[in-house]
Amino acid sequence: MILIKGAGDLASGVAVRLAHCGFPIVMTDLLHPTSIRRTVCFSEAIIRGACSVEDVTAVYAKTFSEIPAIIENGQIAVLADPDADSVHVLRPEIVVDAILAKRNLGTKITDAPVVVALGPGFTAGVDCHAVIETMRGHDLGRVISEGSAEPNTGIPGNIDGFTIERVLRAPKSGIFTEVLHIGDLVKQGDLIAKVDETCIFSPLDGVIRGLLPSGTSVSMGMKSGDVDPRPVLSHCYTVSDKARAIGGGVLEAILMMQRRNKCLERS
Repeated sequence: MILIKGAGDLASGVAVRLAHCGFPIVMTDLLHPTSIRRTVCFSEAIIRGACSVEDVTAVYAKTFSEIPAIIENGQIAVLADPDADSVHVLRPEIVVDAILAKRNLGTKITDAPVVVALGPGFTAGVDCHAVIETMRGHDLGRVISEGSAEPNTGIPGNIDGFTIERVLRAPKSGIFTEVLHIGDLVKQGDLIAKVDETCIFSPLDGVIRGLLPSGTSVSMGMKSGDVDPRPVLSHCYTVSDKARAIGGGVLEAILMMQRRNKCLERS
């Protein structure tokens, strides 16, 4: 069994690649998820009971006892478990920390025979067995068996010349309300959402690729949405190139570590 901590868009892209390879998967997230790209996030199963990303379906498991039947049905089980206490209950063979918090929130190299972590905040050989590079560029998806990933720059990846401009952030603390929705085409200056009565306008032309759900409590500056300057509607409903590359790195790391462990057992 693979336990993936986090069920946001990158974690879900990883899960899709691993599910295609036949691995049984359990994912964890918040009881009230704050994923932005909700149309490609398995965290939505916690809210809706079940959801699909491409051809893979996830189901909300309210208790540990529901997990075996979900996995037997060829689906991913998703738990509301913000502290990932299920690691100690389920004792998975593989743990993947895909929270993308830019720091380690508690993952230990002793959590499982194979522990893989995504992005900065981890050191391979100390916190985990392997780190996967998440920075866009030449090394995206690279397996790091010694050392750490590139440090967080705080600048989103460049898409068609746009970086920080394409990210929507809450202008104040309050309750977020959608005016438009994921998949809607927008022009610069269009009203996309509100926090209480304060408006959030589109910073550029494009398509809304990510947006918090109405009713979410936000803090000032919290990431609340994403406008993709490429007006390609299908990008809103499929795994991103970045998530797919990272998923390939996770798969490579798992197979490498499993082979290493088998060699150690034989020696």
